[in-house]
Amino acid sequence: MIQLAVLDMAGTTVADDGLVISSFEAAATAAGIPADGPDREHARQYVLDTMGQSKIEVFRNLCGTEELARQANAAFESAYAAAVDEGHASPVDGAAEAIGRLRDAGVKVALTTGFSGATQEKLLAALGWQSIADLVLAPGAGVRGRPYPDLILTALMRLGVDGVDQVAALGDTTSDVESALRAGCSIVAGTLTGAHDEKQLYDAGATHVVPTVSDFADLILDTRPKD
Repeated sequence: MIQLAVLDMAGTTVADDGLVISSFEAAATAAGIPADGPDREHARQYVLDTMGQSKIEVFRNLCGTEELARQANAAFESAYAAAVDEGHASPVDGAAEAIGRLRDAGVKVALTTGFSGATQEKLLAALGWQSIADLVLAPGAGVRGRPYPDLILTALMRLGVDGVDQVAALGDTTSDVESALRAGCSIVAGTLTGAHDEKQLYDAGATHVVPTVSDFADLILDTRPKD
C-alpha cells in the first residue's frame, strides 16, 4: 500500500509556461554564453534534456568555472523569482485537489524541486501552498538533486515511511523518472503536463504515464484497500 507520494513541482503540479527556459536565457547571458549561435543552442538543448535536475548542477556542467556557474544560477533564480512575483505561477489544473485527496486518504505528500529552497518557498507562497503538503524539499546540504535519489529517500525518512516499496513518485521529466528508479519506488510515474513526452518517459523507465497529477492520484487511490 502506498504511504507516500513524492511530487515534482514545475511541470507536474505547477504549470511551467516556459518560465524555466526564459529564466535560462538570463542565466546564459550572465555566464557569457553568446546570445546567438551554436554555443547558445547547445546550452538551451542541454537545459531541456536535463529538466528536473538541480539547476546549480546544470550550470556547473555548462559553465567552465564554479564562479560562472554560480553567476548563471543566481541570474536564473532571480529571473524565475521575478516571473513568480509578476503572477506567472499557477497550479496545474486539479493539482491542489489531487494533493488534498491523497492526504485525506492517509497518503503523505512531499513536494520536491530542482530549484533552490528560496525559490521553492517563493513559489509556494505565490500559490498559497505553504501548508498543502506534509513536506517540501529542495536540493541542499546533504541532499543532492535529481537524478540522484536523495530527495525521495529524505522524504521517506523524514515522514517515517516503512519502505521504498510504499513510495510512489510523479514527475514530468526523465530526470524525475531516473531519480525514482534509483530510490526503488514501486510506482515511477511520468505526467504529460511538462517537459518530456510519453515516449521519453517510458524509455527512461517509467512504470506509468498519466495525463495529469489528478490521474496519478486516481492511480494511487485505486491501489489502496477499500473499506
